[in-house]
Amino acid sequence: MNEVDPTGAVAGWWATDISNIAPGSISLRGNPIGDLLREHSFTEVVWMLVSGTFPTPGQHRLLEAALVASVDHGPQAPSIASARMAATCGVGLNSAVANGINVLGDVHGGAGQQCVELLNEIVEEHEGSGEDLLAVTRSVVQRWQARSRYLPGFGHRFHPVDPRREPILELLREARSTNDIRGLHVDAGLAVESILNEGRTTPVPINVDGVTAMIYGELGVPPELARGLFVLGRSAGILAHAWEQTQQGGRIKGPIPPSILPTYTGPAS
Repeated sequence: MNEVDPTGAVAGWWATDISNIAPGSISLRGNPIGDLLREHSFTEVVWMLVSGTFPTPGQHRLLEAALVASVDHGPQAPSIASARMAATCGVGLNSAVANGINVLGDVHGGAGQQCVELLNEIVEEHEGSGEDLLAVTRSVVQRWQARSRYLPGFGHRFHPVDPRREPILELLREARSTNDIRGLHVDAGLAVESILNEGRTTPVPINVDGVTAMIYGELGVPPELARGLFVLGRSAGILAHAWEQTQQGGRIKGPIPPSILPTYTGPAS
């Protein structure tokens, strides 16, 4: 027994490998907080918290790139618009941020997780069968397209070519050259892109969800956790926009100007 919990009632309630908190002491996965504050970046600490180990310099750079690529895509993104609208309703900054985060679902915010699942399936089948990567990819793509013609992580409704695509591919190439990653998920993603563009005059390039899925796949991040990391990155943009809106003021600024009314499709009055 100890002075903080003399009966032992609390000690057995929660169990965690992550944080060890005692009077005058904080350590995270065995690392004193003072050492973390002096020696490690936020991105490194995030990785250590979720994985148990610190990333290599190459892995650190990739994870940071994935987080930065996810931070913001303007008020046309539902998560940002939702936070800005909430900020005009008098709910407080924390509620406005939560409002933005809470709309990150399967349709808006889920493509990265889904693309990790797609790339994992290709890599696992390729390694398990030993068949040609392009043939395996074509088979997996056909199965996915039988469910939906749109593949997560490819094409973009706004950008002809996602401006985050090439910088991240360049970082992935560098990481592969230094053996920080194996490159299997990179190859799988590029194979999907190649198949999708066969016979097309208008390309369907891999987008930010696809290239960050390559990163998370190469780092061994489970798909659901990949979405969590995307949410963490997007939270920065949500916070910035919610704060900006509170400074601009305005009351209940909805998704469309008040002079434009939605199309009414109900019965005539």
